[in-house]
Amino acid sequence: MGWILVFLAAISEFAGVIGLKKFSENKTWTNGLLYYGGFGIAFYFLYNSFKFLQVSTAYAVWIGVGTAGAVLINMLFFGESKSTGRVVSLILIVIGVVGLKALS
Repeated sequence: MGWILVFLAAISEFAGVIGLKKFSENKTWTNGLLYYGGFGIAFYFLYNSFKFLQVSTAYAVWIGVGTAGAVLINMLFFGESKSTGRVVSLILIVIGVVGLKALS
C-alpha cells in the first residue's frame, strides 16, 4: 500500500510540475489549480505513505521519481534540451531510486 501511495504522489507531482510550468507562463485559475492542486495532492499521498514505509526511503524515492519525471516531461512536452549529459544524469537518478527501493 505504501508504494502505491508513493506512486500516486509522484503522479500528482507530475501534474504539479506541468501546472508550475504553465502557471509561470500564464497565470490563470486553471493553471494555478493544476499547480497548487497537483503538489497539494502529492504531499497528501506522500504523508500517508509514511504509515507504511520509512520516511527516508519513501521521501527519497518520491523525490527521485518526481525529479526524473519532471525532467522527462520538460524534455518531451516543453522542448527542453535532450543532451547526452542530461539523459545520463536522468539514468543515474533512476538507478539511484531503484537501488533505494531494492535495498529498503
